[in-house]
Amino acid sequence: QVQLQESGPGLVKPSQTLSLTCTVSSVPITINYYYWTWIRQPPGKGLEWIGYIAYNGNTFYSPSLKSRTSISRDTSKNHITLQLSSVTPEDTAVYYCASTAVGPVTTFDSWGQGTLVTVSS
Repeated sequence: QVQLQESGPGLVKPSQTLSLTCTVSSVPITINYYYWTWIRQPPGKGLEWIGYIAYNGNTFYSPSLKSRTSISRDTSKNHITLQLSSVTPEDTAVYYCASTAVGPVTTFDSWGQGTLVTVSS
């Protein structure tokens, strides 16, 4: 089991940058074939995949959010960071950090508990 914990400000003003940290406590984020993913769920809506950073540092983002999204890592602290710029109230959501382990036969996912971020002036 991979353990993850999201943290960051719960309130962000419009036009500012949302910044969240995912702390991974159980395995190194450089472990082979693990992908570290951010997902969000706006109130009353479904889950939306934001993007990931892979074990080797490669990133991939949702086309709808790519222009505003940056996912990075600090391997010394075992942190995954999400930055979402130019936020609007529509970015209000519960944000989750998750891991996906890709094996030759199947995959295994782990999720953090999520953290609510409200965009409001």
